[in-house]
Amino acid sequence: MSRDPLAGNTGEDMDLANLSTKRQWIADLARRKPGEVLFSLHHVIDLEWMQEAYALTRKDGATGIDGVTAEQYEANLEANLSDLLERIKSGRYQAPPVRRTYIPKADGTQRPLGIPTFEDKVAQRAIAMVLEAVYEQDFRSCSYGFRPERSAHQALRTLHSAITRHGQYWVLDIDVRKYFDSIPHDKLRAFLDQRVTDGVIRRMIDKWLKAGVLENGLLHLGTKGTPQGGVISPMLSNIFLHHVLDEWFEDVVKPRMMVLEVLGKRLDRYGLTLHPDKTRFIDFRPERQGGTHPDCKPPPFDFLGFTHVWAKSQNGKKVVRQRTAKSRLARALMAINEWCRINRHLPIPAQRDRLAAKLVGHYGYYGITGNFMPLQQYFRQVTKIWRKWLERRSRKKELPWAKFLPILARHPLPRPKIMQRYTAVSEALS
Repeated sequence: MSRDPLAGNTGEDMDLANLSTKRQWIADLARRKPGEVLFSLHHVIDLEWMQEAYALTRKDGATGIDGVTAEQYEANLEANLSDLLERIKSGRYQAPPVRRTYIPKADGTQRPLGIPTFEDKVAQRAIAMVLEAVYEQDFRSCSYGFRPERSAHQALRTLHSAITRHGQYWVLDIDVRKYFDSIPHDKLRAFLDQRVTDGVIRRMIDKWLKAGVLENGLLHLGTKGTPQGGVISPMLSNIFLHHVLDEWFEDVVKPRMMVLEVLGKRLDRYGLTLHPDKTRFIDFRPERQGGTHPDCKPPPFDFLGFTHVWAKSQNGKKVVRQRTAKSRLARALMAINEWCRINRHLPIPAQRDRLAAKLVGHYGYYGITGNFMPLQQYFRQVTKIWRKWLERRSRKKELPWAKFLPILARHPLPRPKIMQRYTAVSEALS
């Protein structure tokens, strides 16, 4: 009589044949033991697991405090991964602090960003792969951010359908102040205690929480916040929000429908704060006869980089349009302007290829049904910015449009294109 290969929780019965088997073993274990603590998972982390973690790690990012690039790390890859694996398993791994840098925001302020070392990114990916296999069995279907096989476009479609097909016209638009920076370590650890207590996994997470940030030669430590810029950060933030918001909303709030009255208190209990200027209750009904409650705001509202508004289709029917938010358009154009300024002395074909990639990437995200005009605006502005900085390659020569258009003809930029199509007219309103 054969034993159930998932009967235990030690990993001793696990078939280590391949990565998919290892991931499936964790997923099956998590499904079989919902709400139970999993105390031994690190057996899956071997050299093959580390090689997969390396393969999934971006190779083109900025370097951390050690200055080691992905190319340099790859030069002796198997030895480096074997050594990293041994340090993780033995507890000798020392998590380096992240290097602090800043990126400009559309409003003129700067957003702090942490850059881990390349090896630390690989280590974080290896641990995140274990956590993902567990928590993908727990996360609710309403959660879309930083999850495999899920995307912002799926969330946008779900929102669009909720409004236009199901008549859900009341929108709570909330913003949590500095969410990633505000997660209290003690409460995050308490949530992890409910599901994953594997010593190797938890020891590594603690090292990252304690690693701190290096800025201008000074090391800053804290008792809150997930590793900025780290691979592990989205996973830890999802776990925290799953307990603080998703489960609470589904199990407690929805049956009573009193979310706005208690949401602020709920978040405050876990060290988070609603942004007073960015949290609004929106009356998104297509027709608001008789006005609306004074505490409600009228449309539009922004979500995932799009402004959601009511409009009319060509045949006069009410439709929800999702258009590029002005702040996101401004941010994208600011990034283009900065790139063209810094790289204006590159050969024109090289500039064209990089700008083309940026345009295609923009179309890939913002190219949804009903958003063609903002794509055209982006294309026109990018073209103007490119001409401006090509003209400034030399202080003596000018580049009027009459001379620039032949350059565009030889090195054309990709035109706007709708990449994501779905029905814009609701069945309920048609």
